[in-house]
Amino acid sequence: MNNRMEPEVAKLLDTLPGMRWVEVLLPDMNGILRGKRIGRADLDKLFGDGVPLPGATTMLDTKGLTFEALKFGGDDGDPDVLCHAVPGSLAPVPWLKAPTGQVLVAMSEVSGAPYFADPRRVLERAIEPLTDAGLRPVVATELEFYLLEEDPDDRPRPNTARIPGTRLPQDGPQFASLDDLNDMGAFFAEVDASCETQNLPASTAVSEFAPSQFEINLHHVADPVLACDHAVLLKRLIKNVARRHGAVASFMAKPFAEHAGCGLHIHVSLLDEQGRSVFAPAEKRKRGLPFSKELRHAVGGLAEAMHESMAVFAPNANSYRRFRAGAFVPKAPTWGINHRNLSMRVPLSDAANARIEHRVAGADANPYLVMAAVLAGIHHGIEKRCEPGPMIAQGASTPKEATLPVRWEASLDAFDRAQILPRYLGEEYCRVFGICRRSECDRFHSEVSDRDYEWYLRYI
Repeated sequence: MNNRMEPEVAKLLDTLPGMRWVEVLLPDMNGILRGKRIGRADLDKLFGDGVPLPGATTMLDTKGLTFEALKFGGDDGDPDVLCHAVPGSLAPVPWLKAPTGQVLVAMSEVSGAPYFADPRRVLERAIEPLTDAGLRPVVATELEFYLLEEDPDDRPRPNTARIPGTRLPQDGPQFASLDDLNDMGAFFAEVDASCETQNLPASTAVSEFAPSQFEINLHHVADPVLACDHAVLLKRLIKNVARRHGAVASFMAKPFAEHAGCGLHIHVSLLDEQGRSVFAPAEKRKRGLPFSKELRHAVGGLAEAMHESMAVFAPNANSYRRFRAGAFVPKAPTWGINHRNLSMRVPLSDAANARIEHRVAGADANPYLVMAAVLAGIHHGIEKRCEPGPMIAQGASTPKEATLPVRWEASLDAFDRAQILPRYLGEEYCRVFGICRRSECDRFHSEVSDRDYEWYLRYI
């Protein structure tokens, strides 16, 4: 066993003396954690030479299928690559009855080179231009989700709070309702305890803009890959804890037409080599905007990259149902201070915490790829000194016209023409991502849904 990892393994075995299994977790292109269970005796391989897994595991669709348009997982013979444990991610699985561990893995070629289709590796590559420039991103994620209840008609519905003394559902979204949090107190208590067990830095929980919709925030960390590890592990934790409480947690972008969608918001600040905020205003500035020209250029780069990044921010058919009038979901590359209808919000903060909140992606998106696209736009903007256009003032109305591609095919067309992302995500990964997403789009639109029958069968 790798000596550097022995304390981590020993700590887990001390916590779970009867542990027999470890769940190996690998994020795929959709951010779905796939993998396998290995025996306790195989931990030395995971922390040493690696455990084999088909490379195509990272390139499956949401149903777990490979793509005929790609050789990966088909004509290439579905070869294995090696999975190695991510340091610090080995933890107990508190929701399982049998003592079980879990660990995130990163994929490598047999040669030791990073595997190009591993989303963690894609993000690592995207960070390099910033770190090469002496800049260190400090990031956090916010995830929105629904808690659903069982329905005898097999139709998902929110686990809506009941009016006390009755079975009547509470009307209205009841944003920031402490009663809604208290009604699910046992669930949130177990989420909190499980986060502590798994060393996930979850903080604020809030009742959101729809019945049984909630948001849990994660603390800022100075490692974007680690922040995304936290995000995918938190999603897994929430889903599994919800099942223990008779509910189902969903991170679908828009599970209900009449209720708010679920977003993945990314907060980013930048530090220089001395640990000073790059986005903070110069000390000599006595008046003016509370941020630097670098923040403005970063926003400009995000705006330039946003069209071609939409296929990453909204990766499936349901993703595009969020982009509708009257929702806190931007449809143009807008920006400003303290305004939640914009794509890029500069939150109220002191100078040391000056940051950008990127508000476009859905909670269904892959956090690693979203983070990679966001950091790509930021570096592009700072390097090219991009200008973002005029700010929208706090309290002002936002443009009603959609200038971003808010239909799946249009976003894939924009991605295929990308000029910025291939440099950061890798040309081969962009090629493969585009093929996979378009293939799934074609599969979706080839299905005949109930809506076809309801609208057309009788009269056409």
